[in-house]
Amino acid sequence: MSITAAFMVPHPPLIVPQVGRGSEVKVQKTIRAYKQVADEIASLQPETIIISSPHSVMYADYFHISPGDRAFGSFADFNAPEVSFSEEYDTELVNMICTLCDKEGFPAGTMGERDKRLDHGTMVPLYFIREKYNGGKIIRLGLSGLPLKKHYRFGRIIQKAAEQTGRRIVYVASGDLSHKLQSYGPYGYAPEGPEYDKRIMEVCSRAAFDELLDFDESFCDKAAECGHRSFVIMAGALDGVNVKATQLSHEDITGVGYGICTFYPENTEADPYVKLAKETIDLYITKGEIISVPDYVPEDMRNTSAGAFVSIHKNGDLRGCIGTILPTKASVAEEIISNAVSASTRDPRFSSITADELSSLEIKVDVLSEPEQIFSVDQLDVKRYGVIVSSGYKRGLLLPDLEGVDTVEQQIEIAMLKGGITYDDEITLHRFEVIRHK
Repeated sequence: MSITAAFMVPHPPLIVPQVGRGSEVKVQKTIRAYKQVADEIASLQPETIIISSPHSVMYADYFHISPGDRAFGSFADFNAPEVSFSEEYDTELVNMICTLCDKEGFPAGTMGERDKRLDHGTMVPLYFIREKYNGGKIIRLGLSGLPLKKHYRFGRIIQKAAEQTGRRIVYVASGDLSHKLQSYGPYGYAPEGPEYDKRIMEVCSRAAFDELLDFDESFCDKAAECGHRSFVIMAGALDGVNVKATQLSHEDITGVGYGICTFYPENTEADPYVKLAKETIDLYITKGEIISVPDYVPEDMRNTSAGAFVSIHKNGDLRGCIGTILPTKASVAEEIISNAVSASTRDPRFSSITADELSSLEIKVDVLSEPEQIFSVDQLDVKRYGVIVSSGYKRGLLLPDLEGVDTVEQQIEIAMLKGGITYDDEITLHRFEVIRHK
């Protein structure tokens, strides 16, 4: 079993009554939402609660997983030593995560613990959870100074470990939002602060987890955010799963943003487009055979035709991508099969996929609408439309909503470069939309 639910929560100690001593009344909306999260976790009865905390051990180039059998902590540093915790670690799941990290050469493990005590980024969520549910072991994860893509990949490794151990798991992503929302706040005010809070809550409320990777890290630094990397690890742990997101609260009372959202997998069934591409690649790489259209493929994939692109990523980097602008096969299913084989073995930019890579690949399928000629760049939108630039027999295509492509001008320039088209050439533009499956 993979992650059964995930929760984005803040960790201000003042919301613990013994710490706040009355000042917590000003953030009652956050407290009510936190109690709802605790009720939901109690109803799920998880065997393991994974908590990623910005205040656990953090290294520039390594993800620390707390070692040992047990951990203790209290709010003594916040003048409330009577609020204490004794938690048991899920050593089997920790070992599985470490094994997978070692196998993939990923920089994470249990080395380098500097302080065994539980940090407040872990204890604040546990305070509310343990009021309602005393079962389940925990795992405590630290963040790192590595890029956001690495945090997402760490989450995917955690997801894989969860599936292999069969645990009933909830993931708690602990982290405050911006610390620069008000002039009276602990870090003062910066215009990036409110912008960050608005954007992160909007993204998480839609469970648009891929957009978490689009946040520029300098922008995050200017906003003095706390939990972004924690949220990205959580997103990776839910990779490839259809998720129902609910925003429970967002407050800006103390000059620091506190946001709470819940995330529930709606359907753990793999998308049939992606499933077909993956099974095609697996069979062709391991046995050299072309798959027949399986019984699970729905009628619309059998009875309609369209151009399609199959993209393969490994550890966040492109590993192969081949597609067709217009249909070349009788059905979308056959189009995907043909392009999946080509993407895995015939992309001239890469060597063929090998069998030992199959378990670490991420597959996406883009199904294209029929291209429509346009006569102005104003008819383009880099997020919504892909572009085809043609000049005589030369043609370059770029899919929409790609990381690092932020303007129509960039989109056209890259498409021209791919097609070998120069600015001296007379060009024709077409746009198309895609339905992205991942």
